[in-house]
Amino acid sequence: MQIAVLTISDRSYLGEREDLSGPATSAAARKHLGWDCTAAAIVPDDRDAIADRIRHWADKDQMPLILTTGGTGFAPRDVTPEATRDAIEREAPGLSEAVRAASMNITPHAMLSRAVAGIRGRSLIVNLPGNPKGVQEAIEILAPALPHALALLAEEPEANLRHRRTNKPQV
Repeated sequence: MQIAVLTISDRSYLGEREDLSGPATSAAARKHLGWDCTAAAIVPDDRDAIADRIRHWADKDQMPLILTTGGTGFAPRDVTPEATRDAIEREAPGLSEAVRAASMNITPHAMLSRAVAGIRGRSLIVNLPGNPKGVQEAIEILAPALPHALALLAEEPEANLRHRRTNKPQV
């Protein structure tokens, strides 16, 4: 599986701070999904730069999964959710909601995340936190659903047959 990792950070982009969250994202994808990062970039907290990179990876490189890290908080320069919405065609709110809900068991600050997820063409774009520990936790939460989500986007013939309940509804 090809995945792209986009770090959003003014300081990392300028070389003032080492990017730790991008490599953490790649490592977590490898650990929890067995997938390697095949494209990575660092951009500043700039709405157009973020949206342009997402569009390029989705449209030109046809990356099935684009993970962003950083820029999802309350700071004035945190514009990753807005940039992601500029680039996507359809939202996939359940992914970000799942991360926020599970992360509330770890930190009350999870409710401050404005992360979004969505689809552009056959690419899934997911905003992740900007710190390495948060990235690891988020990917662990998302890992059970991501392979199926990407199979559906790719219109794999068996994808719809994989829908099954893990818990039977109470009658």
